[in-house]
Amino acid sequence: MKHAGARVSASDDAAKHSRRLLDLIREEASSRGGLLPFDRFMELALYAPGLGYYVAGTHKLGPEGDFVTAPELSPLFGRCIAEQCREVLEALEGGDVLEFGAGSGALAAEVLTALATTSALPHSYLILELSPELRERQHRLIAERVPHLASRVRWLDRLPEGFRGCVLANEVLDAMPVHRFRVGADGKPRELFVEPAPEGLEEIAAAPVSPGLPEAVHGLQDKGLAIDPGFESELNLRLAPWIRSLAEVVEQGLVLLIDYGYPRHEYYRSDRRGGTLTCHYRHRAHFDPYLHPGLQDITAHVDFTAIAEAGSCAGLRLAGYTTQAHFLIGCGLDRLLTRAATDPNALDLTLGAKQLVLPSAMGERFKVIGLNKGLDRPWSGFSFRDLRERLDQG
Repeated sequence: MKHAGARVSASDDAAKHSRRLLDLIREEASSRGGLLPFDRFMELALYAPGLGYYVAGTHKLGPEGDFVTAPELSPLFGRCIAEQCREVLEALEGGDVLEFGAGSGALAAEVLTALATTSALPHSYLILELSPELRERQHRLIAERVPHLASRVRWLDRLPEGFRGCVLANEVLDAMPVHRFRVGADGKPRELFVEPAPEGLEEIAAAPVSPGLPEAVHGLQDKGLAIDPGFESELNLRLAPWIRSLAEVVEQGLVLLIDYGYPRHEYYRSDRRGGTLTCHYRHRAHFDPYLHPGLQDITAHVDFTAIAEAGSCAGLRLAGYTTQAHFLIGCGLDRLLTRAATDPNALDLTLGAKQLVLPSAMGERFKVIGLNKGLDRPWSGFSFRDLRERLDQG
């Protein structure tokens, strides 16, 4: 969960780090004739080796970082996710869990603990993590919280082959680099680029150069979306290839993607004319992606209709789509709260649960989509209320 607020200045050392990344970005822009597509800027800002936000050594999660995610807010989140994993593993009579971007490791530790109590442990808990700093935090946290289960955890540098089990990606897709566009006065799309400026970086709209961008915008416009002059938004052109790669390695299982976002018709509605791009720095949100390159998170909301379509094209079947609140309730959140009534931390658990499910917090803002492969059965997470009709595919 990410909180809004005013800007915060960076320390001297952090500012030097940011300037080194800024120099790299300016050099690449110059090598491309002065204009850098926004998705490449975002990729460098987040993932440039040794300098990008997610791969440098800055503390990202928790009170000392820039944001807090659901697994850190409450252990009940992980226990509910574990219940969905348990169903998948039982349906397959075994298998693994694969988590993308495991953050602090809190979700992995809680899922393993919960699965152990129901004698439904996976053969392996696999973590695909790009950040060296986060990978080290995950090692430490898992060793501290579940030392007896740590041997089941393996870190990967690439997708595994022949995967059977449950795939988890919590707040991963929002950090995938996106293209940005603006609708011109003539109704045609312009691509938003980054160019060097005397004081840093500037944004400029020009004729699209990124393959697939004009066609994707025209596809929206054919549906009556993104048609007003001046309308700006994002397109994740990397999403479909990512899902296709995942589908190629999953033999049987359920893919669970949890993030903040909208169905397509809500994402590109006319009153959301500035898009969804948001930056997070020390628990404050703002809308200037060029303010602290390398020191701040840059995110965009997820188009869940695009996920469903990409999954279908890749041979995955839609298992369900719902809000985080409905998903957690379907996975037994009420039952877990009742059991926790005598827990010494019962009050904290209740307060954390409220943050997970209240509409004013994470409950409605975050959505869960499931994609099946080789399994055709209902899942508890989508049993309370399945909202797939809102995805307006077609």
